[in-house]
Amino acid sequence: MDVNNIGKHVLVTGAGGFIASRLVETLVLRGHSVRAFVRYNSRGDAGLLKYLPPEVQAGAELVGGDLRDAQAVEAAAAGMDTIFHLGALISIPYSYYHPGEVIETNINGTLNVLQACRRYGCKLVHTSTSEVYGTALRVPIDEEHPLQGQSPYSASKIGADKIVESFVRSFEVRAVTVRPFNTYGPGQSARAVIPTIITQALSREVILLGNLDTKRDFTFVDDTVDGFLKAAAAERVFGEEFNLGTGSEVSIAELANTIIELVGREVAIQIDPLRLRPEKSEVLRLLSDNRKAQRFLGWAPRVGIEAGLKQTIEWIGAHLELYRPGRYEL
Repeated sequence: MDVNNIGKHVLVTGAGGFIASRLVETLVLRGHSVRAFVRYNSRGDAGLLKYLPPEVQAGAELVGGDLRDAQAVEAAAAGMDTIFHLGALISIPYSYYHPGEVIETNINGTLNVLQACRRYGCKLVHTSTSEVYGTALRVPIDEEHPLQGQSPYSASKIGADKIVESFVRSFEVRAVTVRPFNTYGPGQSARAVIPTIITQALSREVILLGNLDTKRDFTFVDDTVDGFLKAAAAERVFGEEFNLGTGSEVSIAELANTIIELVGREVAIQIDPLRLRPEKSEVLRLLSDNRKAQRFLGWAPRVGIEAGLKQTIEWIGAHLELYRPGRYEL
């Protein structure tokens, strides 16, 4: 991988989020000039960027705006060599309640990023999700697997992926799509299952969860970030999609029991009906085939699930005040 192919000037959308903030930190430490685009709010809250080391924060230019605002996106993209587009509304439960907002942000926001890339000639690394595959029709899931919109969120990401594909073919925008499989690690919010389990295991006597039988391919955040960087630096991959997963699956029940063991407390597990998704919307199994990323990007995961969980438990334990254990976060 030639990191020089990424370029000096880099824009990261959704920069205050979990994966994006880790990406911002990595890019700054590698000497890139980083512009961090975050959704504007009156508190000036930069999300997880505020927990980065001061020298990293000083090396990133913070820009507030909204992906749905074409002018804001275009202004942020000016002068950039590469855009890492991670900005999105990502909560599946939230998408049941507010599908319109999710579609506007994830589809129209991606369109605005593509228009800016087209105008300024930026390279684009677009973030998809393993949720676009829906419940696996075959495993492991390769990039040729059919796309199935089993929630408004997943449908919005399918739409965004297809718009990226169309801009590559219609306007020769230099874009590549990466599909992370259930990234986890320090800093992740309680909307995700691993922080949900950890926060309750650390502080409660009962862990409330939804479907315990679903299986997921959990990838540590540093491995996911490495996949983004390798996708940006790779040659002759425009228009391609790449799965970023470990190729191993764990059920939610198995995951919860492993976390309980690592935390070292006796905690019971209980199904909460409020956390169960509509039957036809629940994705039962996600297991990646990552051979394409290995072949074309030279990417492979390096952090095992137990090592990654230990790092995550340590971070959450030190920042438990940021969470509301037991509350179902949309």
